[in-house]
Amino acid sequence: MEPFSDQFLEFHPIHGTNVRLSHSGTQATRVESFANGVCFSKDPLKPGEIFLIEIEEKEMGWCGHLRVGLTARDPKSLEAVPEYSIPDLIDLGDSWVFAITRNHNKVVEEAEVPEAGGRELPGGQRLGRGEAEDGDGGGDVKPETFFADSHLYIDHVRIPRDKLVGRSRPGRYSHILDDLYKTNTLPPTARRSRIGVLYVPKGRETADMHIVINGEDMGASAKGIPTTRPLYAVVDIFAATKCVRIVQVEYGFSSLQTLCRKAVQKHIVHRMAIDWLQLPEALKHYCK
Repeated sequence: MEPFSDQFLEFHPIHGTNVRLSHSGTQATRVESFANGVCFSKDPLKPGEIFLIEIEEKEMGWCGHLRVGLTARDPKSLEAVPEYSIPDLIDLGDSWVFAITRNHNKVVEEAEVPEAGGRELPGGQRLGRGEAEDGDGGGDVKPETFFADSHLYIDHVRIPRDKLVGRSRPGRYSHILDDLYKTNTLPPTARRSRIGVLYVPKGRETADMHIVINGEDMGASAKGIPTTRPLYAVVDIFAATKCVRIVQVEYGFSSLQTLCRKAVQKHIVHRMAIDWLQLPEALKHYCK
């Protein structure tokens, strides 16, 4: 993959009627009901760029959880944001969305689509039970490099692991919970879990969509996605999931701005304590 500069990811200002965005555009909350929580990335994703979110708040009493995916539809072109990503957005076409279930096993391999058909797989509905994908020529084999343990490899895409794994809030049992996140033992729908979506080019004009849960690749959940049009991330804050925030991922060497942010974060107990610092509001949002 060609290296690309880090960009500050935000949610698109066009979203479901029950969604409220934070001032920075990086936190989305469903304020009522259980639906109309569909959100999009503000900008199209680049090949290999992960749109990573963390579940910040849940709401008991609802059945169902977060849904994520990709769409080739520009949010600005929608007459109205669909009430549901599944099936409403999928039914519009050019969208591939999956429901994150309590069982975070990798995607079951479906029968291959005949090449003569020239058709991409339809949009999915849920991540199902199954084992890891069998290698077909070593496409998913992790290279033996110095960065092997510090990065997640999906084909030729390399993603730093440090931001992919959820972390608990500081407390007496933080070390135990952090270990559960690292081993991906907790349900992916648990609070503080981190879920990301990206696409990996497979040909000149096609790609596979991958969903990453707490640092583990779930496999190619949708194949043959056309890349002739820009692809936006889709996050549906549905039912038991109430609030999510974007986690910024850095792919190269950290900038001076990022190093300063890390220095601030290192000396506080929780990011909300940044509100107490005598800093400009824009800088506080960036540090969070």
